[in-house]
Amino acid sequence: MATFYVTRNNSPPAPLTMLFLLALLTATLHIADAQTGICYGMQGDNLPSAAQVVNLCQSNNIRSMRLYDPNQAALQALRGSNIQVLLGIPNSDLQGIASDPNVANSWVQNNILSYWPSVSFKYIAVGNEVNPINSYTAQYSSYVLPAMVNIYNAIASAGLQNQIKVSTAIETSILGNSYPPSQGAFRSDLSWYLNPIISFLVNHQSPLLANVYTYFSYIGNPQDISISYALFTTSSVVVQDGSFGYSNLFDAMVDALYSALERAGASSLKIVISESGWPSAGGTATSVDNARTYNLNLIQHVKGGTPKRPGSPIETYLFALFDEDWKQPELEKHWGLFYPNMQPKYPFNFGFSYCDISDT
Repeated sequence: MATFYVTRNNSPPAPLTMLFLLALLTATLHIADAQTGICYGMQGDNLPSAAQVVNLCQSNNIRSMRLYDPNQAALQALRGSNIQVLLGIPNSDLQGIASDPNVANSWVQNNILSYWPSVSFKYIAVGNEVNPINSYTAQYSSYVLPAMVNIYNAIASAGLQNQIKVSTAIETSILGNSYPPSQGAFRSDLSWYLNPIISFLVNHQSPLLANVYTYFSYIGNPQDISISYALFTTSSVVVQDGSFGYSNLFDAMVDALYSALERAGASSLKIVISESGWPSAGGTATSVDNARTYNLNLIQHVKGGTPKRPGSPIETYLFALFDEDWKQPELEKHWGLFYPNMQPKYPFNFGFSYCDISDT
């Protein structure tokens, strides 16, 4: 966040100067507050009500939320909250929406227009981590783009295409090369799938949503990746890539995605980090301390951009709001910033509002 200094003297500033400074400060505060959002998953039997969740987010200055499906109780609770929403369409719903524009129109009517503008929708994520070479999601790959098209057309028919952007959320395994970051490239065997999606995003000026986890990269290759590089705790450059120096893995992963987009002819695209986090239990290198270190450093770090895109804040959604006990395997249950009883695991700071476990 930029800092602005006003020199005191014996004369009050001119009214226009004062107005300009106030406007500048307001804009700066808005950027800082809106930088980091939260992913609100609901796969648990002990989670608070949607109304309690919205109050929790507001009290902790959380201004953006990712919902993985159009849960009606959550959408109702979000009315008038001023929390910006990234709303997901589950992979299981893609075929129907892709196959019939009327289904897409009904989805938009029921889940967007019925709540707009009292709910501030920002993005629609059409599918999550669909990958044609992943045995769990390959069945959905042919539906992603036509579903995006049909949802966009329904949004455009309502005149909201400039307010609500349509995209899809990818995982970083679709990169064929990620090291060094300047050599980032998408897998060549996925070009048939990715290139039309990228063209859609460019044509409609929508960002690419990306789920970026340094945790999985670290545990997959601890011989070559240090935990300090993954946790933002390295103070010196670890990877020198031409004129760019990387002291954390997050920047390297994001810039590898930007390099891949450039190679695909999409240098104009912005990346929104639709998931990132670190688990507090259940697996290798998991602890409350590591989760705290990663998430607090991430919140601060994304205000400043990456070496490839410096000075441009990175819109990021932390995964996740709560621990979710229905998930499997055990590792997947422990990503929450909060326990299901709404107590925070550790002190954290979204924007300027502070949440401290000592106060609860």
